[in-house]
Amino acid sequence: MKLTHCTFAFALAALLAASTAPAFSSEVGVSISIGQPGFYGRVDLGAFPPPPVIYRQAMVVERRPWAGAPVYLHVPPGHAKHWHKHCRSYKACGQPVYFVRSDWYQRDYMPRQSQRLRHYSRHDDHRRNTHREDHRGDHGYGRR
Repeated sequence: MKLTHCTFAFALAALLAASTAPAFSSEVGVSISIGQPGFYGRVDLGAFPPPPVIYRQAMVVERRPWAGAPVYLHVPPGHAKHWHKHCRSYKACGQPVYFVRSDWYQRDYMPRQSQRLRHYSRHDDHRRNTHREDHRGDHGYGRR
């Protein structure tokens, strides 16, 4: 009886450990997308006209012989003013940078980007659903 009790306890412990493993997964994801409140970083203008910017002149911290095209960034308050302290976080120290105004980002850019992202996610859902019949379990051998 003692051996059976130990076997049962071991099996129960193994079952509990296996069921809680997904809860302790090492993958931690933070999902914040371009166009959402709280997102700071590069702004892809696409079809947008040049947006209103904080400073008329592009800022460059490290001058390089070839700086490339200017980038537009949405940054938290204070980052533009002290750009030399923050440019590395955005990987933009050697590039000309224009800082877009937050009111434009919130009013014009965010709604259009979130609408565009919703449109693309609907297409992704449709694509995923069309292939479901292909994986029904017969693996191409037909029913037997």
